[in-house]
Amino acid sequence: MEKCILGLDPGLAILGFGAIICPNSQIHKSQSHPAQLLDVGVIETPAKTAIEERLRTIYDDLHFLIQEMRPDLVAIEKLFFYRMSSTIAVAQARGVVMLVLAQANLPYVEFTPAQIKQALTGYGNADKYEVQEAVARELELDAIPKPDDAADALAVALTAWFHS
Repeated sequence: MEKCILGLDPGLAILGFGAIICPNSQIHKSQSHPAQLLDVGVIETPAKTAIEERLRTIYDDLHFLIQEMRPDLVAIEKLFFYRMSSTIAVAQARGVVMLVLAQANLPYVEFTPAQIKQALTGYGNADKYEVQEAVARELELDAIPKPDDAADALAVALTAWFHS
């Protein structure tokens, strides 16, 4: 049996998403049972658009993604504080994500950036490129997914699979 895990990298300007289909077993290290990429991309909201419109875009697009993918589990990157101005915007987008998940009755798990780095590279202080290389390797992709937000979302999804 397989399950679908949707990974989300919340943001107001760009919300990354990545969905994988994976075996329901712990055999992820075996090349005969790798996770498979289902979909990857971003939800973008233009900077000059009113905040309420940007949040509505995230709300509507995430509802659509969930209806299309029907994930069994959602994995979300925990909020990491960069600058106060961007942290508030990301927190607002994250609130919309949590609302959509609650409305869809979807279970979710959250991981810190350090937990994601540890799960994919074995090192909690790995750099972004090392994590992206691990994503491509685990999913047997020819190239690192772009943009970075989409690759980050796949990293979150893979972390959820490794922890399941």
